[in-house]
Amino acid sequence: MKIKHLCLLSLTCLAGQSIAATYIHTGQLISAADTKVLKKMTVIVDGNKILDVKSGYLQPGENDQLIDMRSGTLMPGLMDMHTHLSSQQGPGSYMERFTLNEADYALKGVDFARKTLRAGFTTVRNLGDGYNETVALRNAINNGIIQGPRIYTSAKSIATTGGHADPSNGRAKQLMGDPGPADGVVNGEAEARKAVRQRYKDGADLIKITATGGVLSVAKSGQNPQFMQDELEAIVATAKDYGMKVAVHAHGKEGMKRAIQAGVNSIEHGTYMDAEVIKLMKKHGTYYVPTVMAGEWVAEKAKIDGFFPALVRPKAAAIGPLMQDTFSRAYKAGVKIAFGTDSGVSAHGDNGREFALMVEAGMPAVEAIRSATFHGAELLGISDQVGTVESGKLADLVGVQGDPLQDISLLSHISFVMKDGEIVKQ
Repeated sequence: MKIKHLCLLSLTCLAGQSIAATYIHTGQLISAADTKVLKKMTVIVDGNKILDVKSGYLQPGENDQLIDMRSGTLMPGLMDMHTHLSSQQGPGSYMERFTLNEADYALKGVDFARKTLRAGFTTVRNLGDGYNETVALRNAINNGIIQGPRIYTSAKSIATTGGHADPSNGRAKQLMGDPGPADGVVNGEAEARKAVRQRYKDGADLIKITATGGVLSVAKSGQNPQFMQDELEAIVATAKDYGMKVAVHAHGKEGMKRAIQAGVNSIEHGTYMDAEVIKLMKKHGTYYVPTVMAGEWVAEKAKIDGFFPALVRPKAAAIGPLMQDTFSRAYKAGVKIAFGTDSGVSAHGDNGREFALMVEAGMPAVEAIRSATFHGAELLGISDQVGTVESGKLADLVGVQGDPLQDISLLSHISFVMKDGEIVKQ
C-alpha cells in the first residue's frame, strides 16, 4: 500500500479523505501503568480509543493520519484533582460575589475550561462552585457544545455555619441570612444527609466538604475543625448510598483525623498533617491531594499590602509556606498522592507548575507524572477508562518536545493534546 507523507501534527493534509486511524510515533512513551519509559513507540488511535501500543515506528495505511513526535515524549492525558473552573483569584475577587451573576461565572468557566484543556489536563475534579454552574459546564463539554476537560464536579461545597465554604462569610449581618443545606451549609446529621442528597439532585458527581477552616475565607481560623464526627459519618454514609466519593478540604490536624476516620476518599491541602495523620491515611488508604502551588501563590500575595482582606492575610502568610514541606514528608512516608493544584486560586492554565514544585520537594519526575495520570484515575474510580496509555483506554494523550524526566518544567509547555480521540492542540 502506498504510504502518504503527512504534514507534522496537521489534519489539513487529509482534507476530504476519511481517516481510518491515527498513528503517533513517539521517541519516548510514559504509559504511567508503571515507572518504565519506553523508547521508539507507536500508539494507534481508532476513533476515541487507543487501539494498540507497539514497539518501533509502524507505518500507517494510505488513509491513516501520522503524527510525528519522534523528538518528544507522549503521556496519558493529565488529570488535576482540585480545580475551581468558574472563578479565579485576583484584585477585587472578594467583591465579585456581590457584582456577578451565575451566568457570569458560567461564562468565565468556558474560558477557564479551554485554557485547562490546552494546558494538557484532559480530566479534572471541580471542587466547589457558587451556583452549580460547573454542572452545566460539564454537560456542555460532554455534549460537544464547548471545549474543555472531562469534568467531575462536586457542585457547591458543603460547610457548617460560619465554616470555610459558608457563602455568607464576611457579609454584613443584614445580608447574611441563614443559609441551609441547599446552600451547602449544615448543622447536625439530618442536614448533613440532606445536603448530600441535594448535591445528587443538583447533578454533582461527588461531594466536597470543608472539614477545617481555610485560607481565603473571610473567617478567623484557617485550621480549626468545623464538622463533628457524627456529621462527617452521616455525609460519608449518605454519599456511599448515592455512589459518590467525598473530597475533604482540610488544613488542621483534628479535622483531618475526624474525616479520615469517617472514611472519606481524599484530603485536600493537608497542611498540618503530622505522623499520626500520615499513619491514619496509610491505614485507611486515603488519598492526599497536595495543591502545593496554591500555597506558593497565597504566600506570595500575602506580601502585597491590600491584596487580601485583613482576616485572610495572616492565614495566607502562615499556611502557604508550609504546604511544600508537608507534601515532601507525606511522599517520603508512602501516603498515596494524586495531583491537584487548586487552580482558580492561581491562574487556570498554569497547572503544570505543580509538577516542578513536587519534584523540587523530592518526588521523582515519573512519579509526579503518575500522580497526575494513574493515581488521578484511581482516585476518581475510572482506571478502566483513562490514566494510562494502554489498548482499550480512551484516547486522552499529551505530548511535549524533549524529555520531562530530565526537565520537569516541560510539563508547563504541552505541545500536543488529544482528548477522546480528538486533537485539541498540535
